[in-house]
Amino acid sequence: MMNKTLDYYNQTAREFIRGTIDADLSALHQRFLSQLPEHSHILDLGCGSGRDAKAFLDLGYTVTAIDGSPECCRLASDYIGQPVLCQTFDALDFNQAFDGIWACASLLHVPYGELTEIFLKLVKALKPGGILYTSFKYGDFEGERNGRYFTDLDEGRLKTLIEPVVGLTVIETYITGDVRDGRDGERWLNVIGRKVTKQTLSINI
Repeated sequence: MMNKTLDYYNQTAREFIRGTIDADLSALHQRFLSQLPEHSHILDLGCGSGRDAKAFLDLGYTVTAIDGSPECCRLASDYIGQPVLCQTFDALDFNQAFDGIWACASLLHVPYGELTEIFLKLVKALKPGGILYTSFKYGDFEGERNGRYFTDLDEGRLKTLIEPVVGLTVIETYITGDVRDGRDGERWLNVIGRKVTKQTLSINI
């Protein structure tokens, strides 16, 4: 499923980037960045065009950008002026490396049954107190759509997959529309979570 999705992005990389690179996500950026210290190190997971990585770099943040599509990696590297790591989500193996992880419309290509394991990898990659942002198309659909595999989430499906993820507390969820032209009817579930330490967990209890 993931191979077919990656094939789609490799074959349509230029067209995909043209359709997404100018999308104005500044409001989402600010909501995420407001939770981070200045000059934080951010992982842009599934960076696509490099749009968000470049925005963070321009604001003075350190960014590690990753994508699973070699063609997107090549084009995004040119755009942001630094290498983009070509790596799939299941190969992630960072340990307390990042203050924040930005996974905008990327984890939605992971099958629902595999998402909990990926979230555990992301918690491991965050520093204590680190912030995770991710977004999914809103709903309960799972399967192939427009040549790619999608997992949609609503609040209930999110809660079920997050419950086993020790060390991650959801700070907020909120629903937004799609900022791209002609997508006014589409809704997105946005999620911001924080990596909590054992000490913090014991205090909450």
